[in-house]
Amino acid sequence: MDQNAESVKTSVKLHDFEDIAYYVNRELSWVSFNQRVLEEALSPDAHPLFERVKFISIFSSNLDEFFMIRVAGLQDQYEAGIQDRSVDGLTPQEQIEKIRERVIEQFRQRNDCFYNDICPKLNKNGIEFVEYKALDENKKKGLQRYFRNEIFPVLTPLAVDPGHPFPFVSNLSLNLAVELEDLETRVLKFARVKVPSILPRILRLDTIEGLDFKDEKIRLLWLEDLIQNNLEQLFPHMRVVQSHPFRVIRDADIEIEEDEAGDLLETIEKGIRSRRYGKVVRLDVTPTMPQSVRKILIKNLEVNSQSLYEISGVLGMSDLMEMMKIEKPELKDEPFAPHNPIEEKVGGDVFCAIRQGDHLLYHPYDSFQPVVDLINQAANDPQVLSIKQTLYRVGNNSPVVKALMSAVEQRKQVAVLVELKARFDEENNIGWARALEDVGAHVVYGLVGLKTHAKLTLIVRKEHDKLKRYLHLGTGNYNPFTAKIYTDYSYLTANDVLANDVSELFNALTGYSKHTTYRKLIVSPVNTRQRIIEMIEREIEWHEKEGNGRIIMKMNALVDRKTIKSLYKASCAGVSIDLIIRGICCLIPGIKGVSEHIRVISVIGRFLEHSRAYYFRNGGMDELYLGSADVMPRNLDHRVEALFPIMDKELIDVAKSELELILGDNVKAWEMNAQGAYIRVTNNEPEINSQKIFLNQASKRKSISKFKVNGL
Repeated sequence: MDQNAESVKTSVKLHDFEDIAYYVNRELSWVSFNQRVLEEALSPDAHPLFERVKFISIFSSNLDEFFMIRVAGLQDQYEAGIQDRSVDGLTPQEQIEKIRERVIEQFRQRNDCFYNDICPKLNKNGIEFVEYKALDENKKKGLQRYFRNEIFPVLTPLAVDPGHPFPFVSNLSLNLAVELEDLETRVLKFARVKVPSILPRILRLDTIEGLDFKDEKIRLLWLEDLIQNNLEQLFPHMRVVQSHPFRVIRDADIEIEEDEAGDLLETIEKGIRSRRYGKVVRLDVTPTMPQSVRKILIKNLEVNSQSLYEISGVLGMSDLMEMMKIEKPELKDEPFAPHNPIEEKVGGDVFCAIRQGDHLLYHPYDSFQPVVDLINQAANDPQVLSIKQTLYRVGNNSPVVKALMSAVEQRKQVAVLVELKARFDEENNIGWARALEDVGAHVVYGLVGLKTHAKLTLIVRKEHDKLKRYLHLGTGNYNPFTAKIYTDYSYLTANDVLANDVSELFNALTGYSKHTTYRKLIVSPVNTRQRIIEMIEREIEWHEKEGNGRIIMKMNALVDRKTIKSLYKASCAGVSIDLIIRGICCLIPGIKGVSEHIRVISVIGRFLEHSRAYYFRNGGMDELYLGSADVMPRNLDHRVEALFPIMDKELIDVAKSELELILGDNVKAWEMNAQGAYIRVTNNEPEINSQKIFLNQASKRKSISKFKVNGL
């Protein structure tokens, strides 16, 4: 061993990588990610106008879920007296305080952008948000009729007095706190009116009968504004003194004692119902709400001042997504037609395509339709004997589930693992599980204590008196809608070694098999952390021999401390490491002597970067794994995940070139600095917007296939 390699080993030994200065707080890293989402709305030229509105909606929806799950958990820790410190040394209370400080500033930025930048530009494009009070009397009378006929019957005013206890306020609900005066007794009263979520939140006045506007401008009115200005219809013989919107976010994390559950499906159904009763973790009010009303809400909702957020303008801006229904194509992203290499190559016969060679599709630039076609073909092919599939989030009106049901009806053996614990999709998945059970499919709900997050399909077909197995392995869900807006990989293969692994994994999921060794698959919770760390350490060894070690990892989140330490060790050894991490990253790059060979970027653009890829140069014998797992303790220890290898050199080269293109992005990329902050990437190089380039290439993209099915 040369002297330089020896000094590197000595340097690594001097570091235990435990210093809190080497780590970013998990929760604050997520808040930074959501800031990057917000920046897509804040940047005037980043997107068409409606797309900027969409990003405000996404930012707001993201934040609601963050409070429902992560902030709720921190509050639980604080209330239980837990003082355990995070990886960066913060107590639960300190984390809550820092989150609050940053979120308040984000609300200010969001509202300044929406009201002072976006709304004036919408107005110039013939779309105007109007206030009820600014309308003339004829329009008000027309809206009063509309209110009486279409909204009044749905409203339920709830009094609050000794005979009427304070009503339950459901999660994510928008409400009006109404102050009233009894005209007979002159006594002040209090009532609550819920703004019904079953009605559109944003009313298009030009579509309401009887409102005659002389131009073609689209006028929008917030539903609560109409209700507020017609409250006297709800409270006759009372004077409406004033009303104030407020919004409630509750703890929505379902706790399930699976070991004690007689029937997991029924247990989760009860959990969904209980979700609406979780403790309040955020109370949103407007600045004009008086202290007297705030005290009533704080007392009855049992919140502290730290959970109260004063927000100017409308509350609940996630509902701005409704604007995407407006037909204004010039204010939206240009539509695109994804490339379908299977249709182009073999007329859509997916079995034929896979027999010719492995295929790697990159969605949404490559169409998801071949995956749907594969399940449909399997359902209708008399030679197919069985289909096994995992389902995590499939969406509404799923063509994949309908194909599986059709397969059962055509007397094929169908086994489906439906993950009932997919957060916020529980109810949807329960419906699909029951529908599949009703037609006779074998439906299982996974392993006790684990979520099944792996994306796997195994099809068994009889060909020439022998059985042949076809696989789809993916990084994303079996959801055609999200496949149009998430970047993900699909791998179509008939490789026997992988098929054996997938068969054994399905046996572990559906039966009592305790299989813990796989030939090619990397499986959580069996060995994902171990194998990733082994490959990192192998890259260190190659670098010490040849000096050109290289690692590229693309994922949604990097949290696992053991893996981070291993990456720090590799950096100290001189290995070049590029990390493409959309969301949470607890590692800090660029620390002298620790992580100066690590680069971290995050790409936020038109599509949600969702694919996971793990590339190692491996001494010139490139190795690439794709799959469902992020590098987080939950994915490594508490989920069934699957990473699968791409062994064909040409397919690896294609995927690696795609990763290199993303790493070169200087339009939509943010780079983390040595202080843990993200800075938008700018340089003097030619403009590289990776997602835009992939889109432009979609029509020209050709499927790279190796006509060598048994190449692994």
